Amino acid sequence: METIIKTGWNFDTTYARLPHSFFSIINPTPVPSPKLAILNNSLAASLGLDVEFLQSIDGTAILAGNHVPDGASPLAQAYAGHQFGNFTMLGDGRAVLLGEQITPKGERYDIQLKGSGRTPYSRRGDGRAALGPMLREYIISEAMHALGISTTRSLAVITTGEIVQRESEQPGAILTRVAASHIRVGTFQYAAKWGSIEDLRVLADYTIERHYPLIAVDDANRYVYLLKQVINRQAELIAKWQMVGFVHGVMNTDNMTVSGETIDYGPCAFMDTYDPATVFSSIDAHGRYAYGNQPYIAGWNLARFAETLLPLLHSDPEEAIKLAQNAIAGFNEIYHNNWLTGMRAKLGLFNHESQDEALIQDLLGILQKNRADYTNTFRALALDKPEDTTLIAVEEFTKWYELWKARIGRQHESKSLILDLMQSSNPAVIPRNHLVESALEAAVKHDDFSLMHRLLEVLAAPYAHSTEQADYTILPESSDRPYRTFCGT
Repeated sequence: METIIKTGWNFDTTYARLPHSFFSIINPTPVPSPKLAILNNSLAASLGLDVEFLQSIDGTAILAGNHVPDGASPLAQAYAGHQFGNFTMLGDGRAVLLGEQITPKGERYDIQLKGSGRTPYSRRGDGRAALGPMLREYIISEAMHALGISTTRSLAVITTGEIVQRESEQPGAILTRVAASHIRVGTFQYAAKWGSIEDLRVLADYTIERHYPLIAVDDANRYVYLLKQVINRQAELIAKWQMVGFVHGVMNTDNMTVSGETIDYGPCAFMDTYDPATVFSSIDAHGRYAYGNQPYIAGWNLARFAETLLPLLHSDPEEAIKLAQNAIAGFNEIYHNNWLTGMRAKLGLFNHESQDEALIQDLLGILQKNRADYTNTFRALALDKPEDTTLIAVEEFTKWYELWKARIGRQHESKSLILDLMQSSNPAVIPRNHLVESALEAAVKHDDFSLMHRLLEVLAAPYAHSTEQADYTILPESSDRPYRTFCGT
């Protein structure tokens, strides 16, 4: 009797049915010795995948790109992008989209292998990825998910048995990325630059059907609504980044999705000391993508997205420009409202008063002036332990604290409700840079994943405010050398 292996893979391939100019059909390049480094069991189960199978030799072969599962149609996506302001042709130079997994709930997610070999878009790259950066993406993307921030996720990391050359020789790896889709602002830029208006329309219609199905098919303003919906989602996303101190590091237009998910975790990191000028990326010499610039860069990127849609917005070019400008002009207010709402919650404010923003900005100014830790300061306030902050002896903070206590005292909500709101809005733990680096060093250099597993366990419940999390709130020793991250991929 034939044995039937239930793998759980349930692929559809709608992206492969777009015009062929949007992608190149290509299989992943096999690797010599694939080994499962880490598997996201809970994510696998939610996708409808058989965890036991994924841990097997055959399952690992799929995650390594050595075997293409039934129903998949591997391809590399074409896109363009403004990289540090400079427009260029790009594409998946080291990633292959297997297809779209349809979950038991009927949800649709891209399954992409990152580091799976050269493609027609590789240019001079080797198409491979190093273990450290793939594990970094796994840690940070899963932490972002736990923080309630829209993000691509990481299903697995496979070591390949190969060595890749970066700053030094490093073990090779492949990450399995799960995303609502990989449609980027840069995908639309590619269509607008090198495709026909009909290609652009097909892409826009596909995006609406996949991400914004409530936009009516026969609505004359459907592409204006698409632009506005993308603006809304990005405004909400960037506000959430700012509220937890996340620095993406490389906000090129090819790294902004139209779904509103955080994508491409390269030189990303979380800010310890509050400073809007914070930059971690080794390649961002002029601070274009600094923490404080992220809302402005998002607006700039969205303006580039709006430009691609001009032929669809209206038959009259001048009217199309007006519609685009009106939509983009609303981004700052939408972002600001999201940010202000979130910051009010971080301070336990249920209602609105006209001086709230000044109260918030005053606190941030005190943090910056005194080089205080962003996350731990808000954590101490949320736990009603101001004495735990490094600001407790600062006169400016003492005066601010009294104003804040008077402000929350004017609310009708009880103290317990206020603290509940604050604790659910302020993470106790974030993936602090020194903890991430320690976990990566142990895994990459010593094949010891225990630190990473423990860190992931703690980061999975960032709002728990448990005693077990205390060790993960301790700051690193001060250093004269600024922390730097590298793309490394």
